[in-house]
Amino acid sequence: MGAKKGRKALGDKAKGGGAGRGPGAGWMNGHHRENGMETMTLFEVVKMGKSATQSVVDDWIEAYKHDRDVALLDLINFFIQCSGCKGAVSGDMFRNMQNSEIIRKMTEEFDEDSGDYPLTLSGPQWKKFRISFCDFIAVLVRQCQYSIIYDEYMMDTVISLLTGLSDSQVRAFRHTSTLAAMKLMTALVNVALNLSINMDNTQRQYEAERNKVVAKRASDRLELLLQKRKELQENQDEIENMMNAIFKGVFVHRYRDAIAEIRAICIEEIGVWMKLYSDAFLNDSYLKYVGWTMHDKQGEVRLKCLTALQGLYHNRELSARLELFTSRFKDRIVSMTLDKEYDVAVQAIKLLTLVLHSDEVLTAEDCESVYHLVYSAHRPIAVSAGEFLFKKLFSHRGPEDEGFPRRGRQSLNGSLIKTTVFFYLESELHEHGAYLVDSLWECASELLKDWETMISLLLDEPMPGEEALTDRQETALVEIMLCAIRQACECHPPVGRGTGKRVLTAKEKKTQLDDRTRITEMFAVALPLLLAKYCVDIDKVTNLLQIPKYFDLDIYTTGRLEKHLDALLRQIWEVIDKHTDTEVLEACSTTYHYLCNEEFTIYNRVDIARSQLLDELVDKFSRLLEDFLQEGEEADDDDAYQVLSTLKKISAFHNAHDLSKWDLFTSNYRLLNTGLQNGDMPEQIVTHAMQCTHYIILWHLAKVSDGSSLQGDMVTLRKQMRAFSLMCQRYLNSINTAVKEQAFTILCDLLLIFSHQIMSSGREQLEPLVFLPDSSLQAELLNFILDHVFIDQDDDSNSTDGQQDDEAGKIEALHKRRNLLAAYCKLIIYNVVEINTGADIFKQYMRYYNDYGDIIKETMSKTRQIDKIQCAKTLILSLQKLFNDMLSELGFNFDRSSSAFCGIKELARRFSLTFGLDQLKTREAIAMLHKDGIEFAFKEPSPQGEGSPPLNLAFLDILSEFSSKLIRQDKRTVHMYLERFMTFQMALQREDCWLPLISYRNSLQAGGDDDTMSVISGISSRGSTIRSKKSKPATASKRKLPEGEKFNIQNVQTPVMMHSPHLTSTVLRDPKKMRPEDSYTTAYTIPTEQHPHQPLSTQQQPQHHHQAALDYKRRGSGLMEDDEEPIVEDVMMSSEDRLEDINEGMDFDTMDIDLPASKNRRERTELKPDYFDPSSIMDDSVRILYFFSTFHLFAHFKSVYFNSWLPFLVMIF
Repeated sequence: MGAKKGRKALGDKAKGGGAGRGPGAGWMNGHHRENGMETMTLFEVVKMGKSATQSVVDDWIEAYKHDRDVALLDLINFFIQCSGCKGAVSGDMFRNMQNSEIIRKMTEEFDEDSGDYPLTLSGPQWKKFRISFCDFIAVLVRQCQYSIIYDEYMMDTVISLLTGLSDSQVRAFRHTSTLAAMKLMTALVNVALNLSINMDNTQRQYEAERNKVVAKRASDRLELLLQKRKELQENQDEIENMMNAIFKGVFVHRYRDAIAEIRAICIEEIGVWMKLYSDAFLNDSYLKYVGWTMHDKQGEVRLKCLTALQGLYHNRELSARLELFTSRFKDRIVSMTLDKEYDVAVQAIKLLTLVLHSDEVLTAEDCESVYHLVYSAHRPIAVSAGEFLFKKLFSHRGPEDEGFPRRGRQSLNGSLIKTTVFFYLESELHEHGAYLVDSLWECASELLKDWETMISLLLDEPMPGEEALTDRQETALVEIMLCAIRQACECHPPVGRGTGKRVLTAKEKKTQLDDRTRITEMFAVALPLLLAKYCVDIDKVTNLLQIPKYFDLDIYTTGRLEKHLDALLRQIWEVIDKHTDTEVLEACSTTYHYLCNEEFTIYNRVDIARSQLLDELVDKFSRLLEDFLQEGEEADDDDAYQVLSTLKKISAFHNAHDLSKWDLFTSNYRLLNTGLQNGDMPEQIVTHAMQCTHYIILWHLAKVSDGSSLQGDMVTLRKQMRAFSLMCQRYLNSINTAVKEQAFTILCDLLLIFSHQIMSSGREQLEPLVFLPDSSLQAELLNFILDHVFIDQDDDSNSTDGQQDDEAGKIEALHKRRNLLAAYCKLIIYNVVEINTGADIFKQYMRYYNDYGDIIKETMSKTRQIDKIQCAKTLILSLQKLFNDMLSELGFNFDRSSSAFCGIKELARRFSLTFGLDQLKTREAIAMLHKDGIEFAFKEPSPQGEGSPPLNLAFLDILSEFSSKLIRQDKRTVHMYLERFMTFQMALQREDCWLPLISYRNSLQAGGDDDTMSVISGISSRGSTIRSKKSKPATASKRKLPEGEKFNIQNVQTPVMMHSPHLTSTVLRDPKKMRPEDSYTTAYTIPTEQHPHQPLSTQQQPQHHHQAALDYKRRGSGLMEDDEEPIVEDVMMSSEDRLEDINEGMDFDTMDIDLPASKNRRERTELKPDYFDPSSIMDDSVRILYFFSTFHLFAHFKSVYFNSWLPFLVMIF
């Protein structure tokens, strides 16, 4: 639609509409007047929001009473301007034109260059405008409700206009008028409600007067009341007619509009009507629209449906009238708890929580579908589900519950805590207790903080007739108790919920301190008793031992609880003595670490107990080790068990405590050396000895780094570290898988810790500790990865401990293998081992994509950041390795359509995608990749003799996957480099065995249209386009590379003489078809050694190779940067399960809304190679002619562009 140019000014829009008012405050000719001074239009007043809406409306009413045509024209223009239209309705148009003609005229006045209008504009001013716009309509109707709206002129005109605008094809008109009509309807509903109340009051007064005795009855009052009731009834009828006109003219059509925001407005307002005037609107004729729209494709519309229903179900009286609707649409509401839009799912759960007030509406299956959402990773959903669970299971208190005590086993909380435990066990989602507690925290924190009752349930004996908790229930209760303590002390959700720790308010900090004090006072006394009762239970003890880290340790002193601290330390000692489980021992070690804090007065008491414990453990280990080593092969299982259990305890404590003063390195090294010599050492002893020795070295390094060590400690550490590394390297050849895995993990950690990174952050004094792996160690580490990581799931029998069929065992084994691969990849990323060792890792990318794809891809990304060229050489090396493996398996006469060859091509395509879109950043790397690939393809001669293709020629077909990453100039340069390896006879061959060469040449000669999508990111991100002007055919001066950036694959081996290169001339191509690379880059040259084969001259090139290019062109790019599969999300709505109309039989197919594409969307067309590039088919004479034409242009512009063209001219000559 075109914008008309000679449209009327805003001040002229009301001319001819009637006489204006005299001076004074009010409206005249569409402008607000104050003290005779003209200020602004009605739209501008509402937009500014400075004047009170009430006064603005009062002024307009006064103007309407004086001249209703002029005032009404102002109101019409108000709605037009609120739609963003720059035009105005004149008085002549208002009098002589129909609404449809006016709307058509206003449509032509729209600014077609912008799709924005006031309701869609962002910013605080326009948000306030929307509010002021709605308020204006509401106040206007409220102020006119007693007279003007019944004059059969104003409301009829406004409703007719809004109805016409709401049916417009222009979105701005439709959106604005729908909002205005819906707010107008809401205001009329309020008027109708007031009329209904007045009618009821009048009827009661009439009945009361009529029931009086005849002597006391006032006949004139009866007649007055009858007249008043008649007037009210007439007004009520008129209001109902207005509402029906708006509902049928606007709502019925717009609630299924193509724009989601318009549909949302309709649903939001109908919810208001049903809540305000339930007698008229709360019935199935109106509820059906909300029910249907719950299937809308847009989340914001579904959200409005749920919030509208919440307002109805929140009122008990109204919810009783929704039984039919609930039974009809309950299943849909339940399914919306799994909506893909989190906000919709949250409101659906809240709505179901309100529905719980109705008895027996939700079935057990309905409730269970909500129960499991308490474990959702999205916290608002989980909290809403927790509130639903709490109200369903915990909030029903009968009269019989009043007599229970507040605290203790027999309290009401006692039974509720048991219910929580039962629910947790029935959900069968163990190790997720923290998520259940977090979900219930906001609605049931008082219950979860009743630790006194929990302790009573665990320690006290059950009362007669009371059923005691089972062992499984007690374990669950201990876990829930620990999770509640953690939630109270840390005040943030568990891992996976929320973005991080939030800043606590002063009130929350006080609550946190109070809870921590209560926990310390309560559990300082109870924890030793709980440990004594459950001393032999691994799960309970592990959880109980985590409670002290939430203590306020000062309370042990201030509260005179030292005896309870001694009791706790004794119980921990007893737990250590009875257990050998690693998890329990680490919990004990962590507890000692927290209690041994020098900032608290209890430090000395705890430190003495810890020293006594460790002295006893080390003495016992030394004694047992001597006996064990002396017995040698005669040692029995009991001796081995004693050594292992003691070693486990020492290793667990060495993880958190410095045991350097006990000198455990010698003992552990002897143990490992003996195991290596004899070969019969139990695997657990070896693995724990390795772990303990690893801790010893790390603690020694910490002391050396801090400068707190003696002078000779660094030399000792260096000797110990190298001896231990050699020991682990020898254990890589062990027959036991667990031992090899432990040795490999520790070796990777040591190599990373003692790499050149150790000298960072000003620690150059640690340079003697740097340890770099030699070639043999690198080879052993790589072989371990290939033998133990890249294996089939069924072959991993040792790692799963015979539980191959167990799914959990397989997942655990895969997790272990991923850790091993990650440990090795870190060595590549931190440049500890050579980058090219990653070739054997990268070649497994496709085969093991599901298991390790993310690790391998991240490794490739990090290595590219370190060295782009070396990374590219590693990628091509991995493809070469796969190609050689395929040749050894299938032979040199393999079929290029075989799955093995296609798999290598697909891997090359994936590698190509990882280079991204910015070709300048990867220019040298891609060129080097092609150079290595070409050399590999021609490296081995044909096994069939002279005249047959080279052995690896098919590799060029794989290499062609990277051709699209070459910019146009580099394609020519790589093509020249390819010609150096070709003979004249090779160029003439057309047999199938030569097709890889033909295909690769075509990918380099195709012209470059396939790489126009790879313009530099700096251009594409700004949305720029390169446009060549006729007066300036050569645009290479816009951006140039310095001479130092000319690519040189190898600085040596540059030949003295080279044949004439393919010249890059911008005159060869029509300026309109120039590619971005032609304007922004210069051509690379690839100087290399002269190949013994005769180079193919330009005149000898066959001219019919383009047909082969048509047959063997590569497929267009699919996923440009990432190569993962696209994710398709379900909207949780089915188009087939549409609901029928309850009363009117409307066809619900109209709800299948196809939203129009965004006007800013740009469709990406498929790029096709230009097989008829004139630069690729011209002969040498044409090249020379164009060259001199180009040189003439250079001379013409040299006075201006000499410095820019100089590097280009030097390169050509």
